[in-house]
Amino acid sequence: MASIPQSADFIIIGGGLAGCVLASRLSLRRPECSILIIEAGSDTAGHPLTSSPLACFSAHFSDLDWAYSTVPQKNLSDRSCYAAAAKGLSGGSAINYGTWTRGPAADYDRWAKKVDDLGWGYHGLVPYFRKVEKHFDSHANPQQHGFSGPIHTASVSSSDPNRKYPLRQPVKEAWKELAVEFVPDANSGNPLGVSELVENWREGQHHVVIEELSGSMVATGVRLASGDTIHATKEVIISAGTYRTPQILMLSGIGEAKDLAKHKIPIKFENPAVGRNFHDHLAICLWWKLRYPEQGLALGSPLWIEPSYLKGLPSDWIAWQRTPTDLMQRALLADHDSADSDDLLASSRCHIEIITVYAPAGAQFAQVPIPFDGTHVATPILGMAPTSRGTITISSSDASAAPVIDPNYYSTEADRVALRHGVRQALKLFKSTESGQTIIEDEVPPPGYKTLNDDASDEDIDFRVQRVANTFYHAAGTAEMGEVVDTELRVKGVASSGRRC
Repeated sequence: MASIPQSADFIIIGGGLAGCVLASRLSLRRPECSILIIEAGSDTAGHPLTSSPLACFSAHFSDLDWAYSTVPQKNLSDRSCYAAAAKGLSGGSAINYGTWTRGPAADYDRWAKKVDDLGWGYHGLVPYFRKVEKHFDSHANPQQHGFSGPIHTASVSSSDPNRKYPLRQPVKEAWKELAVEFVPDANSGNPLGVSELVENWREGQHHVVIEELSGSMVATGVRLASGDTIHATKEVIISAGTYRTPQILMLSGIGEAKDLAKHKIPIKFENPAVGRNFHDHLAICLWWKLRYPEQGLALGSPLWIEPSYLKGLPSDWIAWQRTPTDLMQRALLADHDSADSDDLLASSRCHIEIITVYAPAGAQFAQVPIPFDGTHVATPILGMAPTSRGTITISSSDASAAPVIDPNYYSTEADRVALRHGVRQALKLFKSTESGQTIIEDEVPPPGYKTLNDDASDEDIDFRVQRVANTFYHAAGTAEMGEVVDTELRVKGVASSGRRC
């Protein structure tokens, strides 16, 4: 192992997606500077679980995953949930599923309005979206997409002319029967409708880019678990993800005073917002028994042998939808006593996302015994505009201890109404359309639970959510802009030359 340097110009804590990209950009902009990335995990390049789309399912709970657990969730029958956190260079991109999904323009614009900086709005960020992309469709709008960036994107159909999953057309027809509009390009700011899945696999592989990098109160360095201290001559940059970033700040003396005092950590700057505002996309999977599995319709079937099927996720379509306005209004009234100015009611907001996966996705995590033999498919349903807020805190002053993760899932009526609507839409997709009925035989519940129909009661859906819902790996918000960092990502209470997140 290389010796640990005593100092570096820039120290980046966390070798995840953002940390690695930042190191690369800094090396290009400031070639005279030394840049050090501190990462607890290993180099993931060439790892057998990071190279192919189907291998990524096994990356969870592997040596690439911290595999945290949440505290018991009171709105999910006091169940502790899985909280994935990558451990290795390239971070979450090494263990995720490789989909390439740009959020709605309205969400970015809300962000910009909240922090009073148009640079964080959709039009302020589009130049960076374009810069990173090598978009698959040369005829796409050049104002929305880039064609010479480092990340190769591809829709399912463009990835290989032979990648034509057997259920592609029937599922599309089922959405059409529900009058859900087809969107040719969901990554152009308005994804409402059903569109083709876009991925960032290239020839069925992830590509981890490795580059040799040369070269008031102020954060001056980093103390490692080994006891070694490395001094930063310019900046310390924390890029340790949703779970570890607030933990590092708190261990450094920045956070809620009572949390720090509890663990005898000297207070350097009191900021009760550190580790708050935690939110995540809670998802529930529905599983379906195929009507004609002998036709080789799903992963695991002995007839699923077309090589191009392995070039990405076994999926074709992704649907973004709104919750009916009257339902959301009533939910917001229950949560806030007023819904007059709530932007969740805006026509541009997306509340749920539904994906059809040609495999029993999520069944293993939910401990639901469904065979992986080509006889079942799944529909993950995600709440995309969560209003539930949780916390990340610390359990001790030991940096090696896991953070205390409390997402506070499913705690608002707005979140419950949105996910219930999404479940009913997925049930309608397969149970109330002619095309859907030709695909599936029935919905498969966990043992001891009844099958759901599209007229299922709120109580029945909530009962199912409490049993199987879990993260969809999109945790965010614990170093909130405007509260913990400014719009230049500088940590509040620390001099501008010191620390950023």
